[in-house]
Amino acid sequence: MQDNGTEVTAAGIARLAGVGRAAVSNWRRRHADFPKPVGGTETSPSFALAEVEDWLRAQGKLAEVPLRERVWQQLAGHPEGPVPALVHAGCALLLIHDRPTVWLELSAGSDERLAELLPASLDQVLDPRFGVIRKRAVDTPTPAQLLPSAPLLRGTADLAAELGARQTYEFLLGRHLDANPRQYTLTPAGLADLMADLAGPAHSVLDPACGTGALLRAVTPTKDQQLYGQDSAPELAALTALRLALQAKATVRTAAADTLRADAYDSLRADAVLCHPPFNERNWGHDELAYDARWEYGFPARTESELAWVQHALARLREGGTAVLLMPPAVASRRSGRRIRADLLRRGALRAVIALPVGAAPPYNIPLHLWVLRKPAPHAHPAQPEVLLADTGELVADGGRGGFDWQVVRTAVLDAWRPFDRGFTRGGTAQERPGPSRPVPVIELLDDDVDLAPARHLLPAAAGGGAEQLDDVRDRLGETLRLTADLIPPSPTLSTAHEPGGAPADPRQPTRWPLTTIGELARGGALLLRTGGNGGHARVPVLTDHDVLAGTAPSGTLPESDEEPVLTETGDVVVPVLGGGAVARVVDEATAGAALGRNLALLRPDPAALDPWFLAGFLRGTANNRQASSYASTATRLDVRRLQLPRLPLAQQRRYGERFRALAEFEEALRHAGRLGGQLVRGLYDGLTDGTVTPD
Repeated sequence: MQDNGTEVTAAGIARLAGVGRAAVSNWRRRHADFPKPVGGTETSPSFALAEVEDWLRAQGKLAEVPLRERVWQQLAGHPEGPVPALVHAGCALLLIHDRPTVWLELSAGSDERLAELLPASLDQVLDPRFGVIRKRAVDTPTPAQLLPSAPLLRGTADLAAELGARQTYEFLLGRHLDANPRQYTLTPAGLADLMADLAGPAHSVLDPACGTGALLRAVTPTKDQQLYGQDSAPELAALTALRLALQAKATVRTAAADTLRADAYDSLRADAVLCHPPFNERNWGHDELAYDARWEYGFPARTESELAWVQHALARLREGGTAVLLMPPAVASRRSGRRIRADLLRRGALRAVIALPVGAAPPYNIPLHLWVLRKPAPHAHPAQPEVLLADTGELVADGGRGGFDWQVVRTAVLDAWRPFDRGFTRGGTAQERPGPSRPVPVIELLDDDVDLAPARHLLPAAAGGGAEQLDDVRDRLGETLRLTADLIPPSPTLSTAHEPGGAPADPRQPTRWPLTTIGELARGGALLLRTGGNGGHARVPVLTDHDVLAGTAPSGTLPESDEEPVLTETGDVVVPVLGGGAVARVVDEATAGAALGRNLALLRPDPAALDPWFLAGFLRGTANNRQASSYASTATRLDVRRLQLPRLPLAQQRRYGERFRALAEFEEALRHAGRLGGQLVRGLYDGLTDGTVTPD
């Protein structure tokens, strides 16, 4: 059933039609019959979805609005806002998941009947899942609240019939989070998996700052598992509860309250605590909580909110339970927290501090730390006189915003942690390991600063690997420079092409070819145009816009979702759509199979009509990119459909393609030489300054 009151913005219209926003603006100017705004503001108007759909179909720009897009627009345009709409949709999906026949019976009548009868049925699934206490985060909506949501709920049910209840909710929630990136601090999936791995299998798990539930979703399911979450934002506590209930059969309890001031689980003793707390809070309850029993290791200073979260996590663990917290790096070294850090070390509560690469999680410009803690027995002798320090920052290239291989980080961290942890649990001493991690005796850390930053305590190593490895880098650089000299393009020659009438072209003027656009080629079937950014269930490497610009291997990740990712194939041409650079990359065998990341467009040419290197080369023309770009105050966006190509026979395309391929090889050789040169210079500086290389 179509909701005639659903509104859609210009961005939503662009998504429906598969075009850029500039195209929607052009339609409004050029077509007098384009639907008039029904809401919004003068600078950001909204339109009736039904009218827009009819207009697009009449113009031949849309055959049918996809169901998932229709449901999303209904949710985004909900009169109460998208978050209440997500809660209502989640409740309905839980009913559909647990009692599908009840939903079919309720949805057979009118919207009014559905809204009137639905609350009683929801109680039958919400009470067993979340408990009957009224403090729970998900309350049953009233008939008055549900009536405006009835069209959305029907559309959500239709989508669940296609995708499944859990996948439908993940799609809607993921789209909402993507549309509002500044409202939420998200924990990347790779980081959540690593934190859950460090905690190990657990029957009861608490996240006292659960946000959207990423950490609890990463926990390995066990029989009769209990998951507890708390967040000061009621909408996040509700969304997390529904997300977890749709994912697994675990008992789910979430609460909406300030964890430090109003702990909802003061009697809980969990097997594990996972937490990505808010950073650098001054108003965390310092004045009200001075005599709180949780401060077993010392009363945190007003500027040490993170150490309050650390002690809260320890207070909610059973003896021997493990807590893993994401921390800003300053917590490891601020003088105001040195006494608490010292007591955590003396009593054996702090087991590891692990420095992550820059870009692992927000804020993306600093290398965050993971703290691994274990609850000691009250009167036990301080067990292990060592703490594991690890630094993974040098293991991956700077990808920014998680743009690196999380598997590399995970393997390095777990390879260091698990042997150390086994040594600890047996009461032995773990053997010191060279490289980016080592167990450090606690006595070495108990000085005036109690500085736990891993980089300050790891064994020094020459950045270049010593004189022998630097010689190898020098030899490789020489070979690369010789190859680069061989690849220097030949001297350019003036065009001697002919005009269409047969007369020789003026060699001082550019050749005038008959042109076509990518949009026309796509409509004619000469190529397939796809955009990236969808997630999926399969964990495959993701080609990011950074990878395309830098010419590096796929390094990114995508959030898990029901949508199938776009997988690259050999001969595809990938183009970044943000940033304003004239860049196009032909996918080779090494890159084929990677998923297409965000802000990328993929062009898959028909080999009988288009040569991929010819296509990529002409897409890199500066003038071509300028005429196809639109400019905002902070970004340049490329409308790939407007990029132009000359209409040339396939044989002539291949001549150009060979020249463009040679240019690409020369460009890659220059990049490689630059990387080797930088590695050699950095290694020589470090070797000369640390004594591993002599000046002679």
